[in-house]
Amino acid sequence: MPPAVRWLLRLAPLNPICVRLVQGGSRRLRHFYIRTGYLGVLTAALLWALLFGAGGGSLSYTELANAGAAAFSLVAYLQIGLICILSPVFMAGAIAQEANPRTWDILLTTPLSAGQIVLGNLLGRLVFVLALLFSSLPLFAITQYFGGAPASSIFASYAIAACAAMLVGAIAITLSVNRLAGRRAVFAFYVCAVSYIAVTWAVDLWLRSRGSGGVTWLTPLNPFLALEALLAPSGYPTPDPAVLGTMAWPARLWFGSPVLSWCLASAGLSVLMVAASTAMVRRIAAAGGTLWRAGAVTDAAGDRRRPSRTVWHNPVAWREAAARAGSVRKIAARWSFIAAGWGWGVLMLGLYHAGAWTAADVRFALVATVWAEIAVICLIAINMASTAVSREREDGTLDLLLITPITAGAYLGGKLRGLISFLAPMLSVPIGTVVLASLYAMTDGLGSGAGVVTVRVGAAMMDLPLVLPEGALVAPLTIVPFVAFCVIVGLQWSLKSKGTLAAVTRTFAMVAVLAGVIGACGWQAGREIPLVGPALACLNPGTAAFALIRPEIGAAGTLDAPTGGRGIVQLSLLIGAGASAVIYVLVIASLRASMVRTFDQTVRRLAGTR
Repeated sequence: MPPAVRWLLRLAPLNPICVRLVQGGSRRLRHFYIRTGYLGVLTAALLWALLFGAGGGSLSYTELANAGAAAFSLVAYLQIGLICILSPVFMAGAIAQEANPRTWDILLTTPLSAGQIVLGNLLGRLVFVLALLFSSLPLFAITQYFGGAPASSIFASYAIAACAAMLVGAIAITLSVNRLAGRRAVFAFYVCAVSYIAVTWAVDLWLRSRGSGGVTWLTPLNPFLALEALLAPSGYPTPDPAVLGTMAWPARLWFGSPVLSWCLASAGLSVLMVAASTAMVRRIAAAGGTLWRAGAVTDAAGDRRRPSRTVWHNPVAWREAAARAGSVRKIAARWSFIAAGWGWGVLMLGLYHAGAWTAADVRFALVATVWAEIAVICLIAINMASTAVSREREDGTLDLLLITPITAGAYLGGKLRGLISFLAPMLSVPIGTVVLASLYAMTDGLGSGAGVVTVRVGAAMMDLPLVLPEGALVAPLTIVPFVAFCVIVGLQWSLKSKGTLAAVTRTFAMVAVLAGVIGACGWQAGREIPLVGPALACLNPGTAAFALIRPEIGAAGTLDAPTGGRGIVQLSLLIGAGASAVIYVLVIASLRASMVRTFDQTVRRLAGTR
């Protein structure tokens, strides 16, 4: 065998790290359940789209083609969404295990080269994601029998999903090699991914509303936007050939072929990160290094100590609220989010007041901003709560706490209170944004008359406030209890799960399903059900915020009803917000009581787990 071929085989297919990961992961029941669930969700979505999209009776070839195209579009979007969700799950080991210095020390004593170490970790985990893609290929082939979905579009959608998975894997390996993250940083993948996709989607939609409605400079930077440009060429067109001809070749490629641009950009960035990781893997290990602890001082004898602090009556609550933000990095990240959120909220209203933005612009920006801020805070709450107990079990801190006079009720109550106290300044960002907009509407745009907008409700035009004034009460009554619910669910799974990763995954799945179902029901109820529709929308803070900012859509069923109107919408929102807060408080209290009752049994069952 030629030496070059033998070198390539050892670098990838016969790489011992890659072989170990594939053989070990293939025997895990969790991976089997993930593959089964992935195919089950795609199959159910495809059947639902074909059965309800095609309808009954005899259909023409055109109708069959339209049904096939709609089914393909639904499954394609769903597949990319599932890949973005599941890729960090398979890549989590690269952060949680190999980020451990002891694991890297063992790897660096072997004859493996730096390229084998990096590529073995990447390809060994990327195999499972690519296997998911290939396993769904027969489902996409079914749509070919109906027509409407060309084979080129199918393979292009697969390329978009594969490049997204490769980019996620490269980021995970980079964090692992450079030891920039640990076991509890896995969930930061989801926070960053959701924030990035939401921000690029919102900005792209805003740019399209102010321009030609076609491909923007953000389209090749978001896999969902690239897929939309592929599947909806008429609704999301590329520039005219005459306009493309006047551009330089990078711009011509970027705007004329967004799918190819996304694939090239993500693949190129992945290659650069892998190359940088390969060059740095042994250099970082040789450098070693120590962690700098914020707030530590050195006395005259050279001993490191920390100044005393005032602790709350419940030390567990104080530790969660204060100690979690003890490092400079965490303090900077937390207050940067708060400062940026408040600054952006004031800037939006300032641009509208100055006439630079229209009412449609500022209302769209308010919805997108509040949704993104709520999503980020909920993800942070889930991450913190689901690691609150499992983290202490893994490092042995829980064993020390159990021999103190702290009771189960004080321990769990302290966790809940401390986490909510930690999140309180961040919660002020979306709540404050809605409150500022409500006050601006109540003062009629500071006396300028810009606090009222004219919108279409049904077949008539109606004057509505820029944001319903009740938002100052509805926003805190819906956002705070929901975030507290995310915290208590995270604490429950953190107490019951053996490890941090399992607790984070289960909490995210449970909250995502419940929020999705409640949000979908509240969305439809607000649009179609009169009187009680806005109240039901308050069960989810996202739909509640939308009904406050865009009542002509979020509460259309009540505004357009003969017995409805703006006053009924406002009253329904207030009642729904109060009822929603009471429901979430009762659920939180019942979950906490159940956890306290079974605390000793659960802790003993998982005693000694690492």
